[in-house]
Amino acid sequence: IGILFLAVLMAFPAAAQVGNPATMAPDAAVTEKRMPAPHEANAQDRLFVQLATIGGMAEVEAGRLAGERAGKEGVKGFARRMVEDHGASNGRLAGLAKDAGIAQPKEPDAEHRAMREELERAGAEDFDRVYILGQIVAHQKTAQLLEWHLGAGQDPALKGYAAETLPTVLR
Repeated sequence: IGILFLAVLMAFPAAAQVGNPATMAPDAAVTEKRMPAPHEANAQDRLFVQLATIGGMAEVEAGRLAGERAGKEGVKGFARRMVEDHGASNGRLAGLAKDAGIAQPKEPDAEHRAMREELERAGAEDFDRVYILGQIVAHQKTAQLLEWHLGAGQDPALKGYAAETLPTVLR
């Protein structure tokens, strides 16, 4: 039976050349070898755009709130910088996502809504600490996301965005 099975597989070599379904959208364009076309965004590209969009929106929202409520001038200055940096980065990502045909989420996810609610509940004496601690965690997650996409992404423009953005996030 083993020899018969091997003979059947050898008779149909094209059957073994399918793309990895975990990284291909059902409607993905494919090349002759059934792999996603080089310009086709893979599942990792789509996930990256989703997570980066949500994180970027949350950074701008938190920065605006901190600009209004922070007690220390240094925290307010940092918040202004986050609004500017993430606003520009979000705009660039929106253009790249559009070029790649990837829809972006319009609202934050549950995790980022909860973070916003925590900031809104924070009293004046705790606000700066809660905001800065949230920023540390958010930037660590963003750095990991960017590094992950450099290895897993397929779209060259999105990978370029990740490579250019990572040093800024790490500073």
